[in-house]
Amino acid sequence: MDVCRSSILLLGMLILMLEGYAGGDEAKMLRRHLAGSLVKVGIGADRRATAAWYFNKYGYVGSRSSTLTEKCCLEQARNLPKSEKIGAIILDDGMQHWSLHHDLEIVMFNGITLWGNGQLLPLGPLREPLAALEKADVAIIHHANLISAQRNEDIIITLRKIKDSLTVVFTEMAPSFFFEVTNINSRISLGTLSNSVVLCVSAIGSADAFVQTMQKIGAYHVDRLDFTDHHMYQDRDMALIKIKLEELEKTLASKPVIVVTEKDYDRDPAIFENLHPYRVLALRSQLKIMNIKGCNEDRFEELLEKTVRVKLSSVMRSSELEVCS
Repeated sequence: MDVCRSSILLLGMLILMLEGYAGGDEAKMLRRHLAGSLVKVGIGADRRATAAWYFNKYGYVGSRSSTLTEKCCLEQARNLPKSEKIGAIILDDGMQHWSLHHDLEIVMFNGITLWGNGQLLPLGPLREPLAALEKADVAIIHHANLISAQRNEDIIITLRKIKDSLTVVFTEMAPSFFFEVTNINSRISLGTLSNSVVLCVSAIGSADAFVQTMQKIGAYHVDRLDFTDHHMYQDRDMALIKIKLEELEKTLASKPVIVVTEKDYDRDPAIFENLHPYRVLALRSQLKIMNIKGCNEDRFEELLEKTVRVKLSSVMRSSELEVCS
């Protein structure tokens, strides 16, 4: 799903608001991908304060804005110049942040682990109890391509028991290409590693999905070295990785290639130069909405458009009331 082409940009500038863990790997990656667009990336644990800072800096499209008032319907809005004021905010991990009004609630689950033991952090993987799905509009099941069709069916049944009207969307991280960590502008085809020994090195939340993706790409042999999510790599980690590489090379009589995720790359691009003379590639992937049970990218975009229509209509009503008063 390309956020830069989404209907929500019809409201104005979009802010992606993250808490900003560790080295801010997610923010760095998003800023790199979204450079030059009407999407900004904000970081701050205090979402209200962060939003206020951006509102003060860029202004916002509100009920008194003549630009937004003119956008009385989606069709007209598409033909109007894009506003450079803030029209929408996406909160990462935002369900529990009620200091800002929510127009659309989207909850994402890792399809491989789902809700685990059903416990809340730190005893389990959940930030909110499953019953909180009553507040949600959309549930996204990520890495759905790595689980069975029957399990996807079972997930829908379970979620609909909690909220029958819940829209369920299935997504995957579709690999696009590799690039050399020493040259971010390089593009290397996925088939390049079809006969290679690969060591997957990652510090992400779902290392299993990363490894399974590399296996599906068709590498000759895939091994792994996992670090905790958002881990900041140190020189000692590079030494540990080199030991693993030397063991693989000795055992399989083939020089391994290291593959990292984009998040790992953005955390510290230079650190991987310490792995010379081994080759280090970063995997570029794209979030894609899968076509399962009629829930596809078009259906998701329709839901966003509906939300935008409701928002535009409420602004029009608010403006009409102001005129009448």
